[in-house]
Amino acid sequence: MELLNIECLGKRLRLEGSIAGWQQLYWDNQLVSQKSASATDQAFHIHSFELTRQTSIATETENTSANVSVTPLPVRLEIDVNWQPFQLDYCLLIDDESITQGQRTVKDIERQTPEVAVVKNQKISVVGLASLGFKLLKSAKVVKVLFAGASVAAYSWLFSFQFALALIGCLVFHEYGHIRAMKHFGMKTKGIYLIPFVGGLALSDERINTRWQDVYISIMGPTFGLILSIICVGLYWITGNVFFAGLAAFNALLNLFNLLPILPLDGGHILKSISFSMNSLIGLIACILGAAIGVFISYSLGLALLGFLLLIGSVEIIFEWRGRHQSHLLPLDRYGQIFSTVWYLLTVAGLVGIIWYFAGSGDEMLAIPLQILGS
Repeated sequence: MELLNIECLGKRLRLEGSIAGWQQLYWDNQLVSQKSASATDQAFHIHSFELTRQTSIATETENTSANVSVTPLPVRLEIDVNWQPFQLDYCLLIDDESITQGQRTVKDIERQTPEVAVVKNQKISVVGLASLGFKLLKSAKVVKVLFAGASVAAYSWLFSFQFALALIGCLVFHEYGHIRAMKHFGMKTKGIYLIPFVGGLALSDERINTRWQDVYISIMGPTFGLILSIICVGLYWITGNVFFAGLAAFNALLNLFNLLPILPLDGGHILKSISFSMNSLIGLIACILGAAIGVFISYSLGLALLGFLLLIGSVEIIFEWRGRHQSHLLPLDRYGQIFSTVWYLLTVAGLVGIIWYFAGSGDEMLAIPLQILGS
């Protein structure tokens, strides 16, 4: 990830690095210094390199105005970086003279637009090809209307037309949570797309730089969904209309599935960011124990499908844990890990509680979400 980008002798001096310990320093996009990953987790680094300086020397010859002298110009960048919580102190010296110094925090990383985009190795898959085709079409506004119409038709076939419209409203409200989160970080958004039998997508062409951004953007969708279900519960208590009860239960089910730890679902992004920010074997053990407890509770409550999907998603994240240091995303600090975990668990508990509450009402329709989780 890009840690620093400052001016040096009229060119850009850019420092790339990762929590694994490696650092690469570029001047005018040319590699001038690098540090390998270190098991000692050294925080202080000195990058030294030389540039050339040309000076003109006047002569007494009439036909020659000057001779050019080339002298080496030593440049030194001193870096002191702490990853959790992130803080980077730097000092740039040219010819042993301090030119600039300063400090960068997680807020600076969140707001930056990296000069060089991260190259990702794309795996060819059906989902990947579908995503590529979708990206080719997403610029046309008519696609939004077509997908929205197809979604209404699909959900009307499963339920009633009125309930389908209400369900679409729930999906839009969920995706709006993602949109608000993106705008919180100053990201430009491209709107909401509804996909039949899948849900919706909130799109942005800008990339994230930190694990906290990944957690915040991902969890705000289900959080907005939980708020909407709570509002529907309140309307049901006030009016006694079972329509609001059904909307609260099925909306809770949709948002609960979004919180499963399976990529590319919201829960997959959340738990991956939390677990990949744990910089020790204790963190991996905590993830395994948390997954085991979640599976045990799910099966104990008769939520077989939820427990099975939780197990699959957790195994996927555990297998990818070794490569966490190669990510360009800035990890969560200890407070961020705890806060994100509590936020995630409270949201899951709230959604499950709403589903459980209406399943005990005696209405067969309202019991369907719990039956799905127990299948």
